[in-house]
Amino acid sequence: MEVQAALFRADADTLSIETLDLAEPLPEEVLVRLIATGVCHTDQKVRETPRVPRPIVLGHEGAGVVERVGSQVTTLQPGDHVVLSFDYCGRCRACRENRPAHCWEGSKRHFGGHRPDGSVTLRQGDTPVHGNFFGQSSFATYALCYESNAVKVRKDAPLELLGPLGCGVQTGAGAVLNTFDLQPGQTIAVFGSGAVGLSAIMAARLAGAEQIIAVDVVEDRLRLATELGATNTVNGRNADVPSAIKALLGPDRNGVDYALDTTCLPPVLLQAIDALGTRGTLGFVSNTSTGEPLPLPLGKMMAGGKQIRAVIQGDSAPQTFIPMLLDFYMQGRLPFDRMVKFYEFSEINQAFEDSHHGTTIKPIIRIGAPHT
Repeated sequence: MEVQAALFRADADTLSIETLDLAEPLPEEVLVRLIATGVCHTDQKVRETPRVPRPIVLGHEGAGVVERVGSQVTTLQPGDHVVLSFDYCGRCRACRENRPAHCWEGSKRHFGGHRPDGSVTLRQGDTPVHGNFFGQSSFATYALCYESNAVKVRKDAPLELLGPLGCGVQTGAGAVLNTFDLQPGQTIAVFGSGAVGLSAIMAARLAGAEQIIAVDVVEDRLRLATELGATNTVNGRNADVPSAIKALLGPDRNGVDYALDTTCLPPVLLQAIDALGTRGTLGFVSNTSTGEPLPLPLGKMMAGGKQIRAVIQGDSAPQTFIPMLLDFYMQGRLPFDRMVKFYEFSEINQAFEDSHHGTTIKPIIRIGAPHT
């Protein structure tokens, strides 16, 4: 079938909306009509690096309506509302242990640009176009995904808002609720008040954290962090951040129990390590922008029993975690809509620019109408 898709070519800095041919769904695949798709930092990051083959259709925070299902699909049917999340094999040890975010085939399935069997889902005439980004490529009017990464959601929720649950919101909230398993009375510092950081702050409030300290250099974001649950804020431009955090905690604590870094900046990562208390844990959600090694203060870490954890997709199992997050939103306890701005499909390049410059925290691209 013909679809409209935002195509990223090797010789261009922007995405162009073009007509492509989308393959028929295989027996294990699901055809989804996209209503809206979030713009994630990962979309921006891979657009600026040679990590993925080109031309390619990106997008991995899709929300839409099931149009058709393959013959082997049993849990979805046409008309279901779904949020699209990351792809995983379902067979490796991590998947069998219900840790799909750590699927052994994750990198290949997310960034390879083709199905697991090597075939492509998109063409322009006789020319293959890379897709299957995170098992979806949802910057398009229709996308093929899998039963495993299409999460059925309640129909009384605003579908055009829900795409970020598939990656950004689930990563930040999952870091707190899954990776850290933060308990009532514990403390956390969140470095960076973007979509992932604010999601972590909202989740920390849900979990009953005693103190939630937001660290950023933009006062508007720190104000929003306070509205969404931060008990204290630190502006990194104006303070010795580790000392400021420890002063906020008082004399009974020598640092926070948890720190989450969402900035991917080595100096900030080192501040986060220094802000940890005894046996504290630092989580980080992405590699540094240039891939440079981080000079770890091993002496301080050993003396304090500190540890570092990589956080991938919030260590979540999307089929259960995303519906839980949506229930929290519908109860008014996870108001992630406060950080969203909508753009039309034709404005996708502006959405990328606004995200890159920080003028929009979480852009969502409107693609189709929910009830047409």
